[in-house]
Amino acid sequence: QVQLVESGGGLVEAGGSLRLSCAASGSILSINAMGWYRQAPGKERELVADITGGGRANYADSVKGRFTISKGNAKNTVYLQMNSLKPEDTAVYYCNAELLTAQRMGVRNGDYWGQGTQVTVSS
Repeated sequence: QVQLVESGGGLVEAGGSLRLSCAASGSILSINAMGWYRQAPGKERELVADITGGGRANYADSVKGRFTISKGNAKNTVYLQMNSLKPEDTAVYYCNAELLTAQRMGVRNGDYWGQGTQVTVSS
């Protein structure tokens, strides 16, 4: 019932920008943290950025100064503004959320993932 849906991926030239969005829906009581991971071909999944419910943001060294994670005006949304994109940013980007959810059987903390959105940066 809880779902994370990403959007905003696409193909851009090096130096361009994209804005990814993630919307969480379902019986969400609170958000502990939301973030973005990515997995490039031949590489392991890595954390790109995350933001806590209190608004503290963290970034991978490779994206500092170029990417900005932020909460959306709509509830349970998060954005990743990606500027000055490089070919090495090419990857599938996944939204991740640590959520406190209300389910029929009770309340639980859980780690949820979106389906991923492809970001391709051409040289």
